[in-house]
Amino acid sequence: MVDLVIRGRRVLTAEGIRPAAVHVDGERIVRVAGHDVVPSGARLVEAGDTVVMPGLVDTHVHMNDPGRADWEGFGHATRAAAAGGVTTVVDMPLNSLPPTTTVAALLAKRAAAAGRCHVDVGFWGGVVPGNLAALPALADAGVLGCKAFLADSGVEEFPPVELPELEAAMAALAARDVPTLVHAEAPGPLAAAAAEVERAGADPRRYRTWLDSRPDLAEVEAVTAVAELAGRTGARAHVVHLSSAEALGPLRRARRDGVRVSAETCPHYLSLAAEDVADGATVHKCAPPIRAAANRERLWAALGDGSVATVASDHSPCPPDRKRLDDGDFLAAWGGISSLQLALPVVWTEASARGRTLAELAGWMAAAPARLVGLAGRKGAIAAGRDADLVLFDPDAVFRVEAGGLQHRHPVTPYAGRMLRGVVLATWLRGRKVYDGGRFAERPLGMLLRREEAA
Repeated sequence: MVDLVIRGRRVLTAEGIRPAAVHVDGERIVRVAGHDVVPSGARLVEAGDTVVMPGLVDTHVHMNDPGRADWEGFGHATRAAAAGGVTTVVDMPLNSLPPTTTVAALLAKRAAAAGRCHVDVGFWGGVVPGNLAALPALADAGVLGCKAFLADSGVEEFPPVELPELEAAMAALAARDVPTLVHAEAPGPLAAAAAEVERAGADPRRYRTWLDSRPDLAEVEAVTAVAELAGRTGARAHVVHLSSAEALGPLRRARRDGVRVSAETCPHYLSLAAEDVADGATVHKCAPPIRAAANRERLWAALGDGSVATVASDHSPCPPDRKRLDDGDFLAAWGGISSLQLALPVVWTEASARGRTLAELAGWMAAAPARLVGLAGRKGAIAAGRDADLVLFDPDAVFRVEAGGLQHRHPVTPYAGRMLRGVVLATWLRGRKVYDGGRFAERPLGMLLRREEAA
């Protein structure tokens, strides 16, 4: 039986963009048929020349709930996701209280999220000193993988691990074949750079000061170490928010050697440049930092050659006062950029300007992240058997980013006032419309994903 058909002249299928009719039965796509094939009795949505594309999968989102829901919260974050064409998000284990480093904390997070999510939500677990024994239980309880920091995370309840601890964690998680995610900045180069900044008396309002405090070398050393550990343990390792193109060398070498290591980069690294960040403009602060325009172009090249397969938002909001907007102190401000709702148009604006295609974008932001978290059988593509997560997207429409149009709890973003290309018109989650031109479903329809459901 087919109860819904969404058809258009520009449907993004596995064969590329073509005229097609997407047949939906309940929550799943049952067929991608010719444009004129519409079963009688099915509800028909005419997309016309608007692109029908798969819902995006964002594997790097900080919703900060429970415990710091005033920073964002499940409701605000998942509304922003729906409005941005993102139908699946995976919540990071830190900035919530408690952090997701035990099964009890995971259950607390699932309880906080229940009935409040407008899109489907999965969870990462966390690797911290002393919780090695908890990792297999976290995997068995349904986390999609676990994340570790090699440097200070910014919150005391989620301390970094040293390399021997990371190796043990990777080995434990490899036994469950779930990925180990790593914030890959090595503490040694960071400490040396911070000491030099302090010795020089550098002005904390200057963006150059922040950039100098997070050198490329920190990423290079950390990525090299993560790749070596992945090779020794056979683990699946994933480097989050790769910023430095200098770290592409060790990443590529490891991948050529068959090591199971992957990496993501983020919309802000692909669209912004250090040369354009004004002193005091702390809305641009993140870690690792936004680097030079030439570095940005090397990241685009890495997406093109497959060295970097995934683009994730690293949506990391906070209350405005923590961004130090009043005094512009980069060293004291919270490091994080809010972009969940804007990730699709930000990346499409930059991708289209470089001759990249929507099919490539869907690969980076839907198919590849779905594979990372074991959801490739359900998410990330318009194909029979997949969840009917669908987005109507006008790739040619242009809009100005206004705070009033953002669903984030705190609409503080470096993209404010920028002109972006591409507008999400409607979003379906498992066959049900959750966003339609500024309107949302009457109640949250998202479900909470577990690893066994992903497998």
